Amino acid sequence: MDDPFFTEKRKDVIIARSVPVSSPQLGLSGVCDVVEFTAAPEGVLLPGRSGRYLAAPVEYKRGKAKQDQCDEVQLCAQAMCLEDMLAVSIPLGYLYYGETRRRVAVDLAADLRDLVRKAAQEMHAYYERGHTPRVKPSKACGSCSLADICLPQLQGNTTPASSYIKQQLEGA
Repeated sequence: MDDPFFTEKRKDVIIARSVPVSSPQLGLSGVCDVVEFTAAPEGVLLPGRSGRYLAAPVEYKRGKAKQDQCDEVQLCAQAMCLEDMLAVSIPLGYLYYGETRRRVAVDLAADLRDLVRKAAQEMHAYYERGHTPRVKPSKACGSCSLADICLPQLQGNTTPASSYIKQQLEGA
């Protein structure tokens, strides 16, 4: 269920789905699949709830763990947004892989946070220049939310306009 106003409680854990998050500091916004709020005395107060809770984002993936750190970076970015919103520190998040049906704890360490900051800065630099970087089209493009912007189907074996014009002028 992707209802941002629906929460459920299991023992001492509040499960919130489709949680909008943002960080003015990073210039990022997005939606967490799930944020689990676990009762803990050192946690934060939640509106309409008694007690204090620690937050942990949970990102659901259809497949299995990847060779690179893209899933971990996404999860860490979500945690950093939550940290800005709640004024807390979130040391741990979780990735759930549907293909393996396994939940993996991810330590949101300094090196991962640096990758998030670097990616955010790079993204903002592209935006400032009005540049969409070329991608290597793959099967992942079909489920990407940016496919209509980067148009991966047009980035295959195409000839740049400058090369086409040069060929036409030389052949004439």
